[in-house]
Amino acid sequence: MRRLVVATGGGAVIRPVNWKNMKKGLSVWLDVPLEALARRIAKVGTASRPLLDQPSGDPYTMAFSKLSMLAEQRGDAYANADVRVSLEEIASKLGHDDVSKLTPIDIALEVLKRGIVVWVPHKIFYFHSTSA
Repeated sequence: MRRLVVATGGGAVIRPVNWKNMKKGLSVWLDVPLEALARRIAKVGTASRPLLDQPSGDPYTMAFSKLSMLAEQRGDAYANADVRVSLEEIASKLGHDDVSKLTPIDIALEVLKRGIVVWVPHKIFYFHSTSA
């Protein structure tokens, strides 16, 4: 069997059939603060995100409001992940005041410290943690 990294959209976690497939491997929840997600979405727009697309209002406020509701609805489903990686914790460890300053390598290295295989474009890393 080939080894794959599959990045799902947020709604994938609410369907049991998806968990059936995700549990065939290792699931990693990259926990991003809602404020950071709302800023990112407001910056690029919501047209490609039907659940977040609002006809009027401040894009950040509208995105944050909808993301908060979705997070509350989906929180238990996200908790099914084998591993949770908090971007806020990584940023704090590295002395950043904002998760948007993290690079994909910063995040990948934190995941690797937990003994997880991770893919970053053009590179595959594996680090086996010996700590308990």
